[in-house]
Amino acid sequence: MRITELNIYPVKSLRGIALEQAVLGPRGLAFDRHWMVVDDVGRFVTQRQLPRMAQVAVRLDTDALVLDHPDARPLRIPLARDDQPRITTHVWGDQCQGLDEGTEAADWLAGVLGDWKGSGLRLVRFAPDQQRRVDPRYQQGEQAHTAYADGFPFLVTAESSLAALNEVLEAKGAGAVPMARFRPNIVVEGSAPFAEHGWDTLAGDGYRLGMRKPCQRCKIITLDQRTGDALEPKEPLQTLAGMSLAPGAYFGHNATLLAGEGSTIRVGDRLEYVDA
Repeated sequence: MRITELNIYPVKSLRGIALEQAVLGPRGLAFDRHWMVVDDVGRFVTQRQLPRMAQVAVRLDTDALVLDHPDARPLRIPLARDDQPRITTHVWGDQCQGLDEGTEAADWLAGVLGDWKGSGLRLVRFAPDQQRRVDPRYQQGEQAHTAYADGFPFLVTAESSLAALNEVLEAKGAGAVPMARFRPNIVVEGSAPFAEHGWDTLAGDGYRLGMRKPCQRCKIITLDQRTGDALEPKEPLQTLAGMSLAPGAYFGHNATLLAGEGSTIRVGDRLEYVDA
């Protein structure tokens, strides 16, 4: 098999960045889900609540995170900073400390996203001394942790699985969807459709990933990842649920880092898998 895409999403639920290579860490690819949008009490806000978050583009300069939107001047957040005020943030059932990026960032988000049910929005950075543990039920001896991803440091998807899904969608008269809908970190080619759910380990040159849990999908996969629009509001969620072996809609597999911290992963890398 071969890696065909690498993607990071520096701000949870904003647009991603396609990469040719990335550094592997226990929390995932460098800078992945390192920031998050929260409401006034620190609860995470995503495209589930505000689909127009998909309209905010993200880039990383040598010294700054930059957010772009057609209706505002770019917002620059210095990378080399950790003296911001701390606030308590909430991601699903987890609670951890974040660094508040300040009033300028909050005003910028208000200008392009508005509010969420009367609450303002703030941009927070994952505090460097924090560790948000992966659910131990899905670990096999490793001590995995993540930043502001939903629950795991890596999401692996397969091109063959997307092709199989799109074949069923098109047979139903629905439109095919791109891989961007599923917001993966690592995309591979050369496997049978949905075979990734049977892998125990993925091994590359100097690194190994533990394949730990199928990724259950939500309404975000119904949203265009450039506009936030849902032209077919039930698809591909409905079709995917009908293809799943278990109740629910699953696409892609969550993974942890077993070996190779600090290694570089690249598009084009050859991968080998071990079946569970």
